[in-house]
Amino acid sequence: MPAHTLDALLRSLAKGELAPVYYLHGPEDVLKDEAVRAVVERALDPGLRDFNYDQRSAGQLDPEAVFTLCTTLPMMAERRVVVLRDVEGWKRRPKTRLAFLNYLERPAAETVVVLVQSSAEEEPDKDLVRGAYAVVCEPLPPERARRWLLRRAAALDVQLEEAAADHLLEAVGSDLGAVAAELQKFAALPAGTPLSAEQVGELVGVRRGETIYDWRDAVFDGQAGRAVALLPSILDQAGVSGVKLITLVGTTLVGVGIARGHYERGLRGAGLQDLLFKTLLRLRIFGLPDYKKESPRWARWAATWPPARIRAGLRAARDADQGIKSTTISDERGILTDLVLRVTVPFLEAA
Repeated sequence: MPAHTLDALLRSLAKGELAPVYYLHGPEDVLKDEAVRAVVERALDPGLRDFNYDQRSAGQLDPEAVFTLCTTLPMMAERRVVVLRDVEGWKRRPKTRLAFLNYLERPAAETVVVLVQSSAEEEPDKDLVRGAYAVVCEPLPPERARRWLLRRAAALDVQLEEAAADHLLEAVGSDLGAVAAELQKFAALPAGTPLSAEQVGELVGVRRGETIYDWRDAVFDGQAGRAVALLPSILDQAGVSGVKLITLVGTTLVGVGIARGHYERGLRGAGLQDLLFKTLLRLRIFGLPDYKKESPRWARWAATWPPARIRAGLRAARDADQGIKSTTISDERGILTDLVLRVTVPFLEAA
């Protein structure tokens, strides 16, 4: 059967529906944990959960252990739940995988099995997708990531000013695992007034105005000096690499190219921004900030980035990517400085 979204799974569970086998895969591990909790809460009575819940590493099981786990009858309950994590480990245990595939053909009515594949394994198991209720856990778009952040903060009794929540997402990105880790740190602070954006910046080590998106904005606004000056602090931030910055530039160039195409057909102002916002919602491009703020940027840059400049920028980004990945060149800062100068200075001089 085709893969479902997490939203589809949650709607199904809200209706009281339970599949005999779930298969969770995709890049967002935090959402897989939330899916597991949702299935367990729907399937098991809290008072009997300890007797009817098993969680194991799939790669550590032999065929007999898998069969026993999946066919053991529940204790004083209608069903039991078995969570098998790291199912990619079955690549090293083909007999165990085959045993489960055989089970999948006739699963026990009294058992709900949840298979969890870690994000380290990108390719889904086609046999599991075909035979189980497969759920792909994709990164959330920025606005949903923000809502998720606020829900998690409330659960931890962490208070954030609106600008602080925005800055946290811009500082660490929409990686929910990274966001959750930062919120856990905030929860250890003494209770008091809501954290400001400046306080969040100090706590995460990324000051306001020095995120990767601030650097990208300086590049596309033609502020070569500011973009180059930001590079040392940007590259020192956790999780930031030259490849990540080049990818951000490349993604933005493609977006500005889309905006420029509509711009040249006469679309301007709010109409262009609205169309770009809808395009972002449809494409769900990961690694960009809030779409409501991004679409006006693309619309603004469309006026100053003609096709020739976009093509030159793409060539410069390609060269920078090849340079950083080269085994003979390791100066990320120098390569990125060259990228900034190639996409800004010639056009500033021509203006």
